Amino acid sequence: MSLWLLNHFSTFTLALATVGGTVVLAVVGSVLLRRRYPSLAGGEHNDMVGVTLGMFGAIYGIILAFVIVTLWTQLDSTQTIVATEATDVALISRDAAAFPPPVRARVDDALGGYVHAVVEDQWPRMRAGRPSYGATADRLQGVFDTLQAYEPKTAREEVFYEQAVDRLNDVAGQRRARLTMAEQELPPLLQILAFGGALVLIPLTFLYGMRRLRIQLLFVGSVAALVGFSLLLVFVLDRPFAGDLSVSPVPYQQGALARYWDADPHTAAAGGG
Repeated sequence: MSLWLLNHFSTFTLALATVGGTVVLAVVGSVLLRRRYPSLAGGEHNDMVGVTLGMFGAIYGIILAFVIVTLWTQLDSTQTIVATEATDVALISRDAAAFPPPVRARVDDALGGYVHAVVEDQWPRMRAGRPSYGATADRLQGVFDTLQAYEPKTAREEVFYEQAVDRLNDVAGQRRARLTMAEQELPPLLQILAFGGALVLIPLTFLYGMRRLRIQLLFVGSVAALVGFSLLLVFVLDRPFAGDLSVSPVPYQQGALARYWDADPHTAAAGGG
């Protein structure tokens, strides 16, 4: 459900629904409770409610901050993994320039097939939360087979060959790390703690009575907006390959890898969406 929402609605729309919905529900709940129990406006329980609200708010705030920082770090790490993998593929392409033309052509053909498979086949699967190791396995194996079938003839070719093999091994490792990141999500207990905590914190603000209704609604709405925005961040950062803030496949289409897309501009445009 969360992946469908992220992939079908913009972050702005989700923000309106999450933050706006939280504020509206909080304001309506506060008004209804005040009408049901008019004595709350006197604030006779404010001392106890204030201490409870302050203690619970501090604990909940620390938990939310920890979750958001963790998810942001995960997103940043995923971007680094993607950029590193694309860079290694580009460097293999450059190293292959030292090989004889027939070998270089086979390496380029194998690398081009791999980057197209990553962007056109594997990326939509990762956005949908169903990463497949087999989606690019044959293409990557094709690069390995091409290099393994070639035997360098000169010292210069040997140097670039060793570098290309080392970087290809790194590509295999980064590919696995990328697919692992595509399967990551916030553990269920932390999800319950993050979203369930809001169901406790916001109603607590209803009990903090103020004589003027506008002031109380401003207080309740402000807390609800802060909580709603924090939950929005948790929601959109939880899946690094889904939504507007997702990791982009653009690194596989830039720099030295752009030439693998120049021959097919229509495919390149479709893959970068």
